[in-house]
Amino acid sequence: MEPAGVLVVGGGVVGATAACALGMAGIPVTLIEAQPPAAETTVRDPRMFAITRASERIFRALGAWDAMIAHAHCAFTDMEVWDSAAGGSLHFDSAGLTEPCLGYIFEPRVLTAALAERLRALPAVRVLQPARCADLHIDAAAARVTLQDGTQLQAALVVAADGADSPVRSLLGMPVDRDDYHQTSLVALVQTALPHRHTAWQRFLPGGPLAFLPFGDGWSAIVWTLPTGEANRILALAAADFHAELATAFEHRLGAILDSGPRAGWPLRRQHAEHYVTGRAALIGDAAHVIHPLAGQGVNLGLLDAAALAEVVAEAHERGRDPGTLHTLRRYERWRRGDNLLMMSAMTGINHLFSNPSPVLGRLRSGGLTLVNRATPLRNFLMRHAMGLEGDLPALARAAISG
Repeated sequence: MEPAGVLVVGGGVVGATAACALGMAGIPVTLIEAQPPAAETTVRDPRMFAITRASERIFRALGAWDAMIAHAHCAFTDMEVWDSAAGGSLHFDSAGLTEPCLGYIFEPRVLTAALAERLRALPAVRVLQPARCADLHIDAAAARVTLQDGTQLQAALVVAADGADSPVRSLLGMPVDRDDYHQTSLVALVQTALPHRHTAWQRFLPGGPLAFLPFGDGWSAIVWTLPTGEANRILALAAADFHAELATAFEHRLGAILDSGPRAGWPLRRQHAEHYVTGRAALIGDAAHVIHPLAGQGVNLGLLDAAALAEVVAEAHERGRDPGTLHTLRRYERWRRGDNLLMMSAMTGINHLFSNPSPVLGRLRSGGLTLVNRATPLRNFLMRHAMGLEGDLPALARAAISG
């Protein structure tokens, strides 16, 4: 099966990371991406990724990090969290963890462009773009993909990295469990009167959390979770009215909102595949799980999926074993499914807890935030886990950072 290699469907950040990790291990990879390469533009993407230190390690190990940080990004050193209804606050800082920062804010296209550059340099990787998967047939010997232009490809393994509405997952008939949050994530870039101080800010409101993520000089990326009807109303506001409502919702922590870019909204849902693998196929990233964005963990979980699957496949390859067998792929599923489910449940629980108007729960929330803030070892443990510095991590995410 070795000559057939691996097909990765989906060339976003998670799919490109998986293809890069496999290609660096010397495994033949074909990456299939439906969209053409993005045209260069000076318009900022309102949707940003918060990248953990574990994800930084993965990108460094793949040789893509230097190209990423050569473009606009922001490292954040502190995080402030507070509850609008009952008070209580929580502060994290990198100095207390003896780390240079807690994480980074990037535009998605910066990450995909750097990964694309690395993929072009790997002899084991070829990229078909734009190309769409039209049909998929799996038997004991191989996975066979037919593209929309009639091209037929064969592989030992197909990796679905094609998003929450994954066509590959549908073709495989792999069921998912879904739950609508009835919320929408409103995103935009905004300029504030006061500097963000390299701090990620999050205020829990009755309708959902409001986050300000530091970006360029005087600019922050907001992620405002709202009931869908309310989000639609705010999306339609004139700029001045939007600025006024946003500043009020944020208690003017960064002063007045001076300017803003285009706004966009994404309906939110929790989604989890019943299984991540079947014979000759595996799901990673949003194709496998979609979580609430309140902690910005979605893409980071997907990157850990990509690194873990690549490690499992590479080990099978080194030992001369078929990487597409269910026996091999179940190791990846066992490795990642529990951690992803735990994070998903935690985000859902926190969202429900802080959206509940009960005064009793409000007092419990406030007391809990205050307790964690005072308990330094517990606070640091939670932050290190969120940063990807603890837990059963893939080798790429454990790689030492030098310099």
